[in-house]
Amino acid sequence: MRQPYFIVVLAHSLHGRLRSIRIHHNAIYFMLALAAVLLLSLAGLLSSYLRMTWKVADYNALRREAESLRARYRELQKAYTQTHQQLASLQLFASEVLTAYGIRRRLEGPADISREGALVPTYRETLEEYNFLRTASLARFHRAYTQVWRTNMRPSIWPVDGRLIGAFGDRRDPFSGAQSFHTGVDISAPYGAPVRATADGVVVHADYSGGYGRLVVIDHGGGVQTYYAHLARVDVIPGQEIRRGEVVGALGGSGRVTAPHLHYEVRVAGNPVNPYRFLAEASYAAPPRKDFPF
Repeated sequence: MRQPYFIVVLAHSLHGRLRSIRIHHNAIYFMLALAAVLLLSLAGLLSSYLRMTWKVADYNALRREAESLRARYRELQKAYTQTHQQLASLQLFASEVLTAYGIRRRLEGPADISREGALVPTYRETLEEYNFLRTASLARFHRAYTQVWRTNMRPSIWPVDGRLIGAFGDRRDPFSGAQSFHTGVDISAPYGAPVRATADGVVVHADYSGGYGRLVVIDHGGGVQTYYAHLARVDVIPGQEIRRGEVVGALGGSGRVTAPHLHYEVRVAGNPVNPYRFLAEASYAAPPRKDFPF
Protein backbone atom coordinates (compact mmCIF):
# COMPACT_ATOMS: atom_id res chain seq x y z
CA MET A 1 0.00 0.00 0.00
CA ARG A 2 1.46 3.33 -1.07
CA GLN A 3 1.74 5.87 1.69
CA PRO A 4 0.91 9.53 0.77
CA TYR A 5 3.60 10.86 3.02
CA PHE A 6 7.35 10.86 3.65
CA ILE A 7 8.91 9.52 6.87
CA VAL A 8 11.91 11.38 8.29
CA VAL A 9 13.83 9.35 10.93
CA LEU A 10 15.88 11.28 13.51
CA ALA A 11 18.44 9.43 15.69
CA HIS A 12 19.87 10.82 18.93
CA SER A 13 23.68 10.45 18.99
CA LEU A 14 23.94 9.89 22.75
CA HIS A 15 20.89 7.93 23.77
CA GLY A 16 20.38 6.06 20.55
CA ARG A 17 16.70 6.95 20.48
CA LEU A 18 14.94 7.07 17.17
CA ARG A 19 12.19 9.48 16.26
CA SER A 20 10.22 9.41 13.08
CA ILE A 21 8.42 12.39 11.56
CA ARG A 22 5.76 11.94 8.91
CA ILE A 23 5.52 14.69 6.28
CA HIS A 24 2.69 14.61 3.82
CA HIS A 25 3.89 14.76 0.24
CA ASN A 26 1.54 17.71 -0.48
CA ALA A 27 3.40 19.73 2.18
CA ILE A 28 6.70 19.03 0.42
CA TYR A 29 5.25 20.11 -2.91
CA PHE A 30 3.80 23.24 -1.28
CA MET A 31 7.16 24.20 0.23
CA LEU A 32 8.91 23.62 -3.09
CA ALA A 33 6.32 25.73 -4.88
CA LEU A 34 6.61 28.44 -2.24
CA ALA A 35 10.41 28.47 -2.60
CA ALA A 36 10.05 28.77 -6.38
CA VAL A 37 7.63 31.70 -6.00
CA LEU A 38 9.99 33.44 -3.58
CA LEU A 39 12.93 32.99 -5.96
CA LEU A 40 10.91 34.38 -8.87
CA SER A 41 9.78 37.34 -6.74
CA LEU A 42 13.34 38.09 -5.69
CA ALA A 43 14.47 37.88 -9.31
CA GLY A 44 11.69 40.30 -10.35
CA LEU A 45 12.56 42.76 -7.57
CA LEU A 46 16.24 42.61 -8.49
CA SER A 47 15.41 43.18 -12.15
CA SER A 48 13.16 46.17 -11.29
CA TYR A 49 15.86 47.65 -9.06
CA LEU A 50 18.46 47.32 -11.81
CA ARG A 51 16.14 48.95 -14.36
CA MET A 52 15.37 51.80 -11.96
CA THR A 53 19.09 52.31 -11.27
CA TRP A 54 19.78 52.45 -15.01
CA LYS A 55 16.96 54.96 -15.57
CA VAL A 56 18.20 57.20 -12.73
CA ALA A 57 21.73 57.14 -14.13
CA ASP A 58 20.41 57.96 -17.61
CA TYR A 59 18.26 60.79 -16.20
CA ASN A 60 21.23 62.29 -14.33
CA ALA A 61 23.31 62.14 -17.51
CA LEU A 62 20.56 63.89 -19.48
CA ARG A 63 20.19 66.54 -16.78
CA ARG A 64 23.93 67.24 -16.81
CA GLU A 65 23.85 67.48 -20.59
CA ALA A 66 20.88 69.88 -20.43
CA GLU A 67 22.70 72.08 -17.89
CA SER A 68 25.75 72.09 -20.14
CA LEU A 69 23.63 73.10 -23.14
CA ARG A 70 21.97 75.87 -21.12
CA ALA A 71 25.36 77.21 -20.06
CA ARG A 72 26.56 77.09 -23.66
CA TYR A 73 23.39 78.86 -24.80
CA ARG A 74 23.90 81.63 -22.25
CA GLU A 75 27.50 82.07 -23.42
CA LEU A 76 26.42 82.25 -27.06
CA GLN A 77 23.62 84.69 -26.19
CA LYS A 78 26.05 86.91 -24.31
CA ALA A 79 28.55 86.79 -27.19
CA TYR A 80 25.76 87.65 -29.65
CA THR A 81 24.65 90.60 -27.53
CA GLN A 82 28.19 91.94 -27.24
CA THR A 83 28.77 91.52 -30.99
CA HIS A 84 25.50 93.30 -31.76
CA GLN A 85 26.41 96.16 -29.45
CA GLN A 86 29.87 96.48 -30.99
CA LEU A 87 28.34 96.50 -34.49
CA ALA A 88 25.91 99.25 -33.48
CA SER A 89 28.78 101.28 -32.01
CA LEU A 90 30.82 100.85 -35.20
CA GLN A 91 27.89 101.95 -37.36
CA LEU A 92 27.39 105.05 -35.21
CA PHE A 93 31.10 105.80 -35.29
CA ALA A 94 31.15 105.48 -39.10
CA SER A 95 28.28 107.94 -39.38
CA GLU A 96 30.05 110.39 -37.08
CA VAL A 97 33.23 110.10 -39.16
CA LEU A 98 31.27 110.87 -42.32
CA THR A 99 29.77 113.93 -40.66
CA ALA A 100 33.07 115.06 -39.18
CA TYR A 101 34.83 115.01 -42.56
CA GLY A 102 32.00 116.89 -44.27
CA ILE A 103 30.91 114.10 -46.61
CA ARG A 104 27.54 115.02 -48.10
CA ARG A 105 25.02 113.25 -50.26
CA ARG A 106 23.67 114.61 -53.48
CA LEU A 107 20.45 113.86 -55.26
CA GLU A 108 20.96 113.80 -59.02
CA GLY A 109 18.73 112.68 -61.86
CA PRO A 110 19.72 110.52 -64.83
CA ALA A 111 22.17 112.00 -67.31
CA ASP A 112 19.57 112.54 -70.01
CA ILE A 113 17.33 114.75 -67.82
CA SER A 114 19.96 116.36 -65.57
CA ARG A 115 19.46 119.72 -67.26
CA GLU A 116 15.96 119.85 -65.78
CA GLY A 117 17.35 120.05 -62.25
CA ALA A 118 17.15 117.80 -59.21
CA LEU A 119 14.29 115.34 -59.00
CA VAL A 120 11.79 115.29 -56.16
CA PRO A 121 13.24 112.86 -53.54
CA THR A 122 11.49 109.57 -52.99
CA TYR A 123 10.22 108.40 -49.59
CA ARG A 124 13.27 106.12 -49.13
CA GLU A 125 15.70 108.90 -50.07
CA THR A 126 13.93 111.28 -47.68
CA LEU A 127 14.18 108.71 -44.87
CA GLU A 128 17.90 108.17 -45.57
CA GLU A 129 18.47 111.93 -45.48
CA TYR A 130 16.58 112.15 -42.18
CA ASN A 131 18.75 109.42 -40.66
CA PHE A 132 21.86 111.19 -41.91
CA LEU A 133 20.78 114.50 -40.37
CA ARG A 134 19.85 112.73 -37.12
CA THR A 135 23.37 111.29 -36.92
CA ALA A 136 24.81 114.72 -37.65
CA SER A 137 22.76 116.13 -34.78
CA LEU A 138 24.20 113.50 -32.45
CA ALA A 139 27.74 114.33 -33.59
CA ARG A 140 27.12 118.03 -33.01
CA PHE A 141 25.89 117.24 -29.51
CA HIS A 142 29.12 115.42 -28.67
CA ARG A 143 31.21 118.31 -29.97
CA ALA A 144 29.25 121.35 -28.81
CA TYR A 145 27.19 120.41 -25.77
CA THR A 146 29.48 118.11 -23.83
CA GLN A 147 31.07 120.96 -21.91
CA VAL A 148 27.74 122.78 -21.37
CA TRP A 149 25.91 119.74 -19.93
CA ARG A 150 28.85 118.17 -18.17
CA THR A 151 27.33 118.46 -14.69
CA ASN A 152 24.11 116.64 -15.71
CA MET A 153 25.47 113.89 -17.96
CA ARG A 154 25.78 111.27 -15.22
CA PRO A 155 22.52 109.33 -14.53
CA SER A 156 21.63 110.47 -11.04
CA ILE A 157 17.85 110.42 -10.59
CA TRP A 158 15.14 107.77 -10.61
CA PRO A 159 13.44 107.42 -14.01
CA VAL A 160 10.05 106.83 -12.36
CA ASP A 161 8.70 107.19 -8.85
CA GLY A 162 8.24 103.56 -7.84
CA ARG A 163 9.86 100.58 -6.15
CA LEU A 164 12.35 97.95 -7.27
CA ILE A 165 10.89 94.55 -8.15
CA GLY A 166 13.78 93.05 -10.12
CA ALA A 167 17.53 93.20 -9.52
CA PHE A 168 20.49 93.40 -11.89
CA GLY A 169 22.42 90.19 -12.59
CA ASP A 170 21.70 86.46 -12.70
CA ARG A 171 18.08 85.40 -12.22
CA ARG A 172 15.55 82.77 -13.34
CA ASP A 173 13.75 83.72 -16.54
CA PRO A 174 10.03 84.29 -15.71
CA PHE A 175 8.93 82.68 -19.00
CA SER A 176 11.29 79.72 -19.60
CA GLY A 177 12.42 79.11 -16.02
CA ALA A 178 16.03 78.87 -17.22
CA GLN A 179 18.89 80.80 -15.67
CA SER A 180 19.48 84.12 -17.43
CA PHE A 181 21.26 87.47 -16.99
CA HIS A 182 19.13 90.53 -16.25
CA THR A 183 20.86 93.54 -17.82
CA GLY A 184 18.98 96.18 -15.80
CA VAL A 185 16.55 96.68 -12.94
CA ASP A 186 12.74 96.56 -12.96
CA ILE A 187 10.80 99.37 -11.27
CA SER A 188 7.10 99.04 -10.48
CA ALA A 189 4.79 102.06 -10.69
CA PRO A 190 1.20 102.81 -11.79
CA TYR A 191 0.44 102.19 -15.46
CA GLY A 192 0.97 105.38 -17.46
CA ALA A 193 3.26 107.00 -14.88
CA PRO A 194 5.69 109.50 -16.49
CA VAL A 195 9.15 108.12 -17.23
CA ARG A 196 11.92 110.72 -17.08
CA ALA A 197 15.44 110.99 -18.48
CA THR A 198 17.97 110.43 -15.72
CA ALA A 199 20.60 112.72 -17.32
CA ASP A 200 21.11 115.16 -20.18
CA GLY A 201 21.69 113.61 -23.58
CA VAL A 202 20.43 112.87 -27.06
CA VAL A 203 17.76 110.31 -27.95
CA VAL A 204 19.33 107.70 -30.24
CA HIS A 205 16.42 105.23 -30.31
CA ALA A 206 12.67 105.69 -29.81
CA ASP A 207 10.78 102.78 -31.30
CA TYR A 208 9.58 99.21 -30.73
CA SER A 209 12.48 96.79 -30.11
CA GLY A 210 11.58 93.10 -29.69
CA GLY A 211 11.39 91.93 -26.08
CA TYR A 212 12.06 95.48 -24.86
CA GLY A 213 8.75 96.61 -26.32
CA ARG A 214 8.60 100.37 -26.79
CA LEU A 215 12.15 101.45 -26.02
CA VAL A 216 13.89 104.80 -25.60
CA VAL A 217 17.71 104.92 -25.58
CA ILE A 218 19.50 108.12 -24.57
CA ASP A 219 23.19 108.76 -25.24
CA HIS A 220 24.79 110.91 -22.54
CA GLY A 221 28.28 111.10 -24.04
CA GLY A 222 31.45 109.49 -22.79
CA GLY A 223 30.14 106.05 -23.77
CA VAL A 224 27.21 106.19 -21.28
CA GLN A 225 23.68 105.28 -22.42
CA THR A 226 20.41 104.65 -20.57
CA TYR A 227 17.58 102.34 -21.67
CA TYR A 228 13.87 102.82 -20.82
CA ALA A 229 11.87 99.74 -21.89
CA HIS A 230 8.30 98.33 -21.89
CA LEU A 231 6.81 101.83 -22.33
CA ALA A 232 3.13 102.35 -23.05
CA ARG A 233 3.88 105.54 -24.97
CA VAL A 234 6.97 107.24 -26.39
CA ASP A 235 7.10 111.05 -26.22
CA VAL A 236 10.47 111.71 -27.91
CA ILE A 237 12.04 111.18 -31.33
CA PRO A 238 15.55 110.07 -32.35
CA GLY A 239 18.00 112.96 -32.51
CA GLN A 240 16.10 115.00 -29.92
CA GLU A 241 18.20 116.69 -27.25
CA ILE A 242 16.80 116.11 -23.79
CA ARG A 243 17.52 117.36 -20.29
CA ARG A 244 17.55 115.46 -17.04
CA GLY A 245 14.04 115.11 -15.60
CA GLU A 246 12.20 115.61 -18.91
CA VAL A 247 9.53 113.03 -19.78
CA VAL A 248 10.50 110.45 -22.43
CA GLY A 249 7.33 108.33 -22.26
CA ALA A 250 4.81 106.54 -20.05
CA LEU A 251 5.26 103.33 -18.06
CA GLY A 252 3.52 100.34 -19.63
CA GLY A 253 3.64 96.65 -20.41
CA SER A 254 4.80 96.39 -24.03
CA GLY A 255 7.23 93.68 -25.11
CA ARG A 256 8.16 90.58 -23.13
CA VAL A 257 6.68 91.24 -19.69
CA THR A 258 4.44 89.53 -17.16
CA ALA A 259 3.10 92.78 -15.69
CA PRO A 260 3.49 96.52 -16.40
CA HIS A 261 6.78 97.98 -15.13
CA LEU A 262 9.82 99.95 -16.30
CA HIS A 263 12.99 98.11 -17.29
CA TYR A 264 15.88 100.57 -16.74
CA GLU A 265 19.43 99.97 -17.96
CA VAL A 266 22.69 101.87 -17.79
CA ARG A 267 25.38 100.89 -20.28
CA VAL A 268 28.98 102.05 -20.32
CA ALA A 269 30.94 101.46 -23.53
CA GLY A 270 28.13 99.18 -24.65
CA ASN A 271 28.27 96.94 -21.57
CA PRO A 272 25.40 96.79 -19.02
CA VAL A 273 26.38 97.93 -15.51
CA ASN A 274 24.39 97.84 -12.28
CA PRO A 275 22.03 100.87 -12.33
CA TYR A 276 21.57 100.76 -8.57
CA ARG A 277 24.71 102.79 -7.89
CA PHE A 278 23.25 105.56 -10.07
CA LEU A 279 19.78 105.26 -8.53
CA ALA A 280 21.38 105.72 -5.10
CA GLU A 281 22.15 109.30 -6.15
CA ALA A 282 18.48 110.03 -6.87
CA SER A 283 17.43 113.51 -5.91
CA TYR A 284 13.73 113.67 -6.74
CA ALA A 285 12.32 110.17 -6.24
CA ALA A 286 11.71 108.35 -2.99
CA PRO A 287 14.27 105.71 -1.98
CA PRO A 288 13.42 102.09 -2.89
CA ARG A 289 10.91 100.34 -0.68
CA LYS A 290 12.31 96.89 -1.29
CA ASP A 291 15.86 95.79 -0.69
CA PHE A 292 17.94 93.62 -2.96
CA PRO A 293 21.47 92.23 -2.36
CA PHE A 294 23.24 94.33 -5.03
